[in-house]
Amino acid sequence: MTRIDAKFAALKAEGRKAFVAYIMAGDPDYQTSLEIVKGLPEAGVDVIELGLPFTDPMADGPTIQLAGQRALDGGMTLNKTLELARTFRETDNTTPIVLMGYYNPIYSHGVDSFLADAKAAGIDGLIIVDLPPEEDEELCIPAQAAGLNFIRLATPTTDDKRLPKVLQNTSGFVYYVSITGITGAAAAVATDVGPEVARIKSATDLPVIVGFGIKTPEASRDIAKIADGAVVGSAIVERIGNGESPADVLAFVKGLADGAHSA
Repeated sequence: MTRIDAKFAALKAEGRKAFVAYIMAGDPDYQTSLEIVKGLPEAGVDVIELGLPFTDPMADGPTIQLAGQRALDGGMTLNKTLELARTFRETDNTTPIVLMGYYNPIYSHGVDSFLADAKAAGIDGLIIVDLPPEEDEELCIPAQAAGLNFIRLATPTTDDKRLPKVLQNTSGFVYYVSITGITGAAAAVATDVGPEVARIKSATDLPVIVGFGIKTPEASRDIAKIADGAVVGSAIVERIGNGESPADVLAFVKGLADGAHSA
């Protein structure tokens, strides 16, 4: 059982919904992002999504793209991202960390080396947005064998014919992308998302977490009511990009987490 599996089992036993926060590793610099990541659990974050900076983030909107560029400009790398996770683990051995990004840096690192290094750093799961199920032999199956969850994205265009393929080797949870398009582009609407979450849940026992387009505590609550939890990324990253202090960023995160937990 991974930390992700344990966290969702505990939340289910408590009758609580999950709040997941996304932070780009190294944004705006290594030390500031480490300070924010270290503060996320106390702010109510159940699962941390740690963004892996990449030069060509095709699924991300301007907010996440700029965050990745700031991190890269500051010298952030895959190895430094894993170092950040290792440092976090020195004081927190329970909060799950999901590494979210693109395949190229992992491929360049070497899959076997990456999986060993990620596991040693305390990474619990992967979301690799540009690897479809048809490429499961490339990373998904080796990752599961190494003890890491491989979390898949489902979208509004994932129809009933495609859904079983998306779910076949997924573990940890399913990440439902509430809108079509890039991150941070539009607002998620619970009445639209509800039927889609129900459809996915009818096909899997995994928790279904909804992300993209959640920007306020109220939206976090409304989405968490109809899913197993909510993910917020762009709204948090935007505040980091605006130069807000870690304390102010974490206060904003706490409001979002409180929203999800009140569902």
